Amino acid sequence: MTALLSVDKVGFVQRGNLKGIKRANSFELSPISFELNSGETLAIVGENGSGKSLLGKLLVGAEKPTSGNIYLNGQKLSPHNLKQRCLNIRMIFQHSNESLNPGITVAKILEEPLILNTQLTSSERKQKIMKTLNTVGLVNDHMYFYRHMLSDGQRQRLALAKALILDPLVIVADEPFAALDPSVRSQTINLIMKLQMELGLGFIFISHNLGIVRHISDRALILRHGQLVEIGKTEVIFNWPKSEYTEKLVMSHQSLVSPKV
Repeated sequence: MTALLSVDKVGFVQRGNLKGIKRANSFELSPISFELNSGETLAIVGENGSGKSLLGKLLVGAEKPTSGNIYLNGQKLSPHNLKQRCLNIRMIFQHSNESLNPGITVAKILEEPLILNTQLTSSERKQKIMKTLNTVGLVNDHMYFYRHMLSDGQRQRLALAKALILDPLVIVADEPFAALDPSVRSQTINLIMKLQMELGLGFIFISHNLGIVRHISDRALILRHGQLVEIGKTEVIFNWPKSEYTEKLVMSHQSLVSPKV
């Protein structure tokens, strides 16, 4: 069975050299390989500076890898055909405000990718927008709202709608819950899990929150300083970590959630 998404030895090198002097902004993401199946969630875990957000950008085409290839349903994704990637791999960002234009309505925010990537008529685009809003728990009247008129939870639902509007196969979410309060975070997590089950999406979740990682992911990939530490089923990694680094991460999480005596 062909994997939905295959990452084959994808790496990235950011050169920060100037006349032989190594600068602080140099970074190397060592070659990484993994597969993602339809309906599966893979968590990418690591501390700040581990390269997890960079890996997400490589997947959606926001950055170009210096080595390796990415395949979608067995077809190689070419860096010269960004439209194919834009249609099939969509991203949700941590801070929804930064990805939502404050000067246009919700309808315009959602219509823009449809205009750029589909042949839908104006009427068909409106129907698609209403359907997508309803899918993420918003109502038709939200089409006429501006960003500042929405709550934090509604903005994150809009960011999810923006990711879903083109009917992608894979969603890459970079710390999508970090800015939400606990109650809204729980509602959003449950919504994403529900939609994944209904739509069969492949979901890549980038986070350092091990509680959420354990709750929603099937497998986890651990990064440290641009290096792949280990990858495996989430419960196996939590219960039987192979590396000392992963063990420390798990113990740190457990110390936070375990009741104090």
